[in-house]
Formats: sequence, structure tokens, C-alpha cells
Amino acid sequence: MFRFPTQFAIGPVRVAPATVLAPMAGVTDTVFRRFIRNLGGCGLLMTEFTSSHGVRASLRARKPTRTLVKYLTFDPVERPISAQLFGADPAVMSDAARVCQDLGFDVVDINFGCPVNKVVRCNGGSGLLRDLPLVELLLREVRAAISIPLTIKFRAGWNDRELVAVRLARLAEDCGVAAVALHPRTREQGYSGQADWTRIAEVKAAVGIPVIGNGDVNSPEDAVRMVAETNCDAVMIGRAASSNPWIFRQIAQYLATGAYDQPSHQDRYRMMRTYYAMLIERDEPDKVGKMKQFATYFTHGVRHGAQLRAAIYRETEAQPILDLVDEFFSREVAAA
Repeated sequence: MFRFPTQFAIGPVRVAPATVLAPMAGVTDTVFRRFIRNLGGCGLLMTEFTSSHGVRASLRARKPTRTLVKYLTFDPVERPISAQLFGADPAVMSDAARVCQDLGFDVVDINFGCPVNKVVRCNGGSGLLRDLPLVELLLREVRAAISIPLTIKFRAGWNDRELVAVRLARLAEDCGVAAVALHPRTREQGYSGQADWTRIAEVKAAVGIPVIGNGDVNSPEDAVRMVAETNCDAVMIGRAASSNPWIFRQIAQYLATGAYDQPSHQDRYRMMRTYYAMLIERDEPDKVGKMKQFATYFTHGVRHGAQLRAAIYRETEAQPILDLVDEFFSREVAAA
């Protein structure tokens, strides 16, 4: 019915379906990744972006550091999974990539896209878009240090006058990178304005390795349109998956039937309760903070959701928050 890739390959790693959960700081921890995997429809999961210096510290400590425990813990059910690193020191990044390989990750990804000031000031993330010679050195050293596939995620450039997307993609291919993911906004744009998908099409036309499109995919229709307009090999979804974690499953339904289900109040209740119960079961140190954070995402579009959010924000313990969710949805489902 629609032209959409059923799968793609990152080196020897087969990803099916051809959809990717974008790495998101404070969001894509192991609990959220397993939650997305259980809902179905997502081909590749990615960790939160992780400091290469923090990962390398585990080598010196000769034991798992806080960085490894917090950011790079994963369950086998999450496979295939990619560990995303940021940093600007080739030697440090190479050591960190080896640690990720030893931990059992399927892919290592390097972040050249984060626009946050504290990352850019250290020449990390999108800061490296202004130093392609350093990018080349970094990629070549990391590629030589590991045997699993290496990928990159990057922005189109520092600003509209300094666009480097095609040059960087070709450089990555020359350095042995197995796939690239482009968010076609510039660093200067941040998350404002519209993602220019023509830049994804330009990168796809310029390289022979898989190109993953990212940016402004908020619905199954958007995912299909991105493939049609850019010819990309896979679609990566970030912010939309926070408030609508069903989006990957909806894409699969849309491709199969031309339609997709909208979550009911009962679905939203099960989603919220399941995620909160997973936090409690894992005994996450910041589980109450996570519950409050995800209340904002998960009550998006829920009738009287503002009342539930306000009640959750006032609580300081996990179990009372779970009780609030039970009580709220029992009333709302009955009313519906």
C-alpha cells in the first residue's frame, strides 16, 4: 500500500522494522526502552547520550561506574540496541567505544547533533560540526578500536550558512561508518522551526550506506511521507514517542492496513501503570522524579489530565502516585 522499507542493515545487524527510537537525554533509559520494545513496532533502540569520559572512567576504576550503571545498563529484550556516546577526544572515545562493545551492545553511535550549550562548549555534540578534521580523526580511531558497527547522528550544520550534512556523511562513509542518522535542523535552530527534509534526501543521494531520517515525525503519515520525499532507509522518532509511545506500532498498522488505532483511556491507563510499575520494580533511584516527568508526557490528550498531573506533582512517594493513577483512571474509564 505504501512504499516503506521493511528492514535495513547496520553492517551485520539486521533492523526490522525500519524504525528507530532516537536517543533522548532523561528519557530513553532501560525502563523506557523496554517499555517501547514491549509495545512493539520499533526496530532499533538507542541509549541516552552518554559521556565518553564517564564511560572511560570505568576502565581506570576497574569496576562499573555510575555512568555505566545509569546509562548503559540494558536487558537482552532490548536488542538490537545502540549505545550513543558524546565527546571530542579520539583516544577517550575509542576507549569508551571498546567498553560499550565489551558490555554487549550491537552498535556504537557517536553524537554530533546535541545543541545544548554545556555539551557544545566542550566541543561535543553539534560543536564538532565546525571541526571536520577532528571528526575524521575521531571516526577513524574509533572505527579501528571496535569490531561492531559504528554509526553517527548529526545535524545539518552549525547554521544555515555553515551546512555540512553531505560533506560529513561522505566523510563518515569513507571512515567506515555503517550508517548515518540526520536531524536536518541546524545547531542554531535548536528544536524550533521546521525540519528541512530535503537535506535528508541530499545525504541519501550522496552516500551508499543507510541513511536514517529524523525530525518532525509525529504520526504514521509523517513517517511514510518522509520515506517518500527523501528515500531514506529508516525513520527515527524522538519527542513524539515520549507522549505517544504507540507510534511505532501505529506505523506498522498503517503500513499493513492504511489505518491505525488511537489509544483509549483504558490503553493510556495500562501504559501509565505499566511504566510506573516498571520503575518501582527496578527501584530506580529517581523513580518519583521520573513518574512526575512522564506524567507530563503520558497525560497528553487525556481528559482531565491536568488534574492528575497536579496531584502527582504534589506527591513525594512512588506508591501513592501509583494509587492516584488507579483512582483517576477508574473514574475516567467508568465515565467514558
